[in-house]
Amino acid sequence: MNRGALIDRDGTINVDEGYVAKPDELEFKPGAAEAILSLNQRGYKVAVITNQGGVAYGYHTEADVERFHAEMSRQLASYGARVDRFYYCPHNIKGTIKPYNVECECRKPGDAMYRQAISDLDLDPALCIAVGDKPTDLLPAIALGVSSVLLVPREHIDDPTPEEKQFQRAETLGSALDQLLA
Repeated sequence: MNRGALIDRDGTINVDEGYVAKPDELEFKPGAAEAILSLNQRGYKVAVITNQGGVAYGYHTEADVERFHAEMSRQLASYGARVDRFYYCPHNIKGTIKPYNVECECRKPGDAMYRQAISDLDLDPALCIAVGDKPTDLLPAIALGVSSVLLVPREHIDDPTPEEKQFQRAETLGSALDQLLA
């Protein structure tokens, strides 16, 4: 079985300006590409696990999401880094576009995308890590026994909100990896 890194996308790897899905909207957060390269070099399988409810609202299509992932892969390759697999949920029960406006098991905090990544990449959850910028990104990982860190603003590291208190906290993907891989 393999070690794996299960990483949220928007707000963790790339800047989140709200419903980001067009390739020209991709902007990496500082140090994110280098952090993914570090995971690759350490032998981790890297899976991006992301809710993309903008599809259910009609803001973009699944094809847009897939083009965004292709662009992310292309840009990561320029750093020598790679994502082994992308998983996304296009659903949101509040959406207006059928058939995407349904309740599902894949939308975080559901665990279907995590379970699929663990199966597809032959991961041992005890040897995996997860990083995200919202508690809902991490609840399914924690339930599966994956060590996790929540990304928060610097001022919340030592003074977390009540919702953040239950999590290990870091400001960036790189500093989260420093904690998890120490």
